[in-house]
Amino acid sequence: MDFTGRVALVTGAAQGIGRDCALALAEAGSDVALGNRQLQKLAGVCREIEALGRRSLVLGLDVADVESVKAAVAKTLEVFGKIDILVNNAGITRDNLAMRMRPHEWEEVLATNLEGAFFCIKAVLPGMVKQRYGRIINIVSVVAQAGNFGQANYIASKAGLIGLTKAIATEVASRNITVNAVSPGFIDTAMTQALSQSVRDRILSLAPLGRMGTGREVAHGVRFLASDEASYITGHVLNINGGMFMG
Repeated sequence: MDFTGRVALVTGAAQGIGRDCALALAEAGSDVALGNRQLQKLAGVCREIEALGRRSLVLGLDVADVESVKAAVAKTLEVFGKIDILVNNAGITRDNLAMRMRPHEWEEVLATNLEGAFFCIKAVLPGMVKQRYGRIINIVSVVAQAGNFGQANYIASKAGLIGLTKAIATEVASRNITVNAVSPGFIDTAMTQALSQSVRDRILSLAPLGRMGTGREVAHGVRFLASDEASYITGHVLNINGGMFMG
C-alpha cells in the first residue's frame, strides 16, 4: 500500500490504537496530523513519524468542542493543503450501571465518542467533496455489537457511530468518499493493562483466539480501509476481535 502524497488526520493519536494508526499510515508514506488533548505525548508520536521521513503536525484537539475541531482542521489544511484520510479514534469511558449513571457520565461519553466524530466528519467533508476523494474510518467497539455490563453510555455512543458510518457512507459515495468502521475487541493497551487479572482472564475466555489483540493489528485494518485497495468498500464494519463477535 502506497500512501505517498496522502494526508491523514488521526484523533486520539497520543497513545494506544490512535498512535498505532498514525504510525501505520506514516510507514506507508502518508503525512499525518495528530489530534489530542495531551500535547506532550503527541510530541513523541510526532518525532516517531518524522523519523520515518514523513511530515507531522501536532494539534491540541478536543473533539467534543466544535470550535476546537474547526481550528484543528483549518490548521491541517493550512499546513498540508488537504485531508485525504480521517481516523476518528478519540474516545472516553465513564463506566457505571445504568441505574446509577449520572447525567454527566452519559453526556460526556456521547459528546466525545459520537458527537465528536460527527464534528470531525462534518469539518473534513467539504475538502473531500471538492477533491472528490476521501477515506473516513471510525473506531467503534465489539461491545457496541455484543453488549457489555456497566457500559450503557459507551455502547450507545459506539453503536450510534456505526449508524453514523452507514448514514454518511450513503451521502458521500457519489463523491468517491468511503466511510467505514473498525470494531476492535479487547486490545492490549494501557487501559486494558490496568484491569485485574481475573477480569483479563474472563475477557480472554470470550475470545476464541485466546488472546488480546494488539494496536498494530487494529491499525493494519484501518490502513487497509484507507487504501485504494479498499475503494469498493463503504458502510462496512470490520471486526478485529479474535472471534468475540461473529455477527
